[in-house]
Amino acid sequence: MSDRESKNAFLLDRPGIRDSFDRASAQYESAAALQASVGEELLSRLEFFKLEPRMILDLGSGTGRGTAGLKRAYPGATVVALDFAPGMLREARRYLNDEATQFERICADALRLPIAEDRVDLIFSNLMLQWCEVPDIAFAEVRRVLKPGGLFVFSTFGPQTLQELRAAWAAADSGSHVNHFIDMHDLGSALMRAGLAEPVLDVERMQRQFPDVRSLMRELKTIGAHNVALDRARGLTTPGRFRRMEEAYEARRRDEALPATYEVIFGAAWGQGGRPSRRTVEGEIVIPAGAIRVKPG
Repeated sequence: MSDRESKNAFLLDRPGIRDSFDRASAQYESAAALQASVGEELLSRLEFFKLEPRMILDLGSGTGRGTAGLKRAYPGATVVALDFAPGMLREARRYLNDEATQFERICADALRLPIAEDRVDLIFSNLMLQWCEVPDIAFAEVRRVLKPGGLFVFSTFGPQTLQELRAAWAAADSGSHVNHFIDMHDLGSALMRAGLAEPVLDVERMQRQFPDVRSLMRELKTIGAHNVALDRARGLTTPGRFRRMEEAYEARRRDEALPATYEVIFGAAWGQGGRPSRRTVEGEIVIPAGAIRVKPG
């Protein structure tokens, strides 16, 4: 792949992303088990920080499952669900069933937050950043609205995500069929360029099992997470190409199922001035500026 092709692989159709998630909103919860599990893990990590936030932003809130969890964890805080798919925010009403989970909803783009500077104590973002082709812009907005000493926690997908599906399509044709994802080291560098302090990142690899490749692709479509790269193949895939892709994926079958890998990156960083008091949390690694490097290809 040439340098130009490599850069183009990361370019996304943002209106297409919004429309895809808007269409998927009504069925999203029925197929988003992985997203819910990662969100619960991200919520559990907040317990280590012993925060008392007054203003919380759920950035890329989707249907509001995580937003409701944040409200339960911090009942005294104002919690805002922000998503740029209107349908997702409409679905979030299912979690607004009692005073304990009441939160605000804003339809907006993470790249242009309609929030004043230095307003938010905690920004929570579960599996949204992979839809931002230039994380620097999203991180700059996070830095702008985050209070000094505020905390940003997030999860996103890394480049090994759906590697089996990507390899199977590569065996069938040269088109772009699977979204590309940004490396953890590049994310760490982008956090620091944005002025966010003391970034902490780690990776967990999760594997799901599917009876066949069509089931995997159906799930991706149901949650609105199908390919939205600008250089994606347009038009209908021929039966012959699809069959070659299926055959290539079938070669990976084991225990009567096909594996699908998800590389989940968890991250945290502080606003201006860093954390209010430095606390070491077992299992975390604080990455200094000179330690973050791009992995060799």
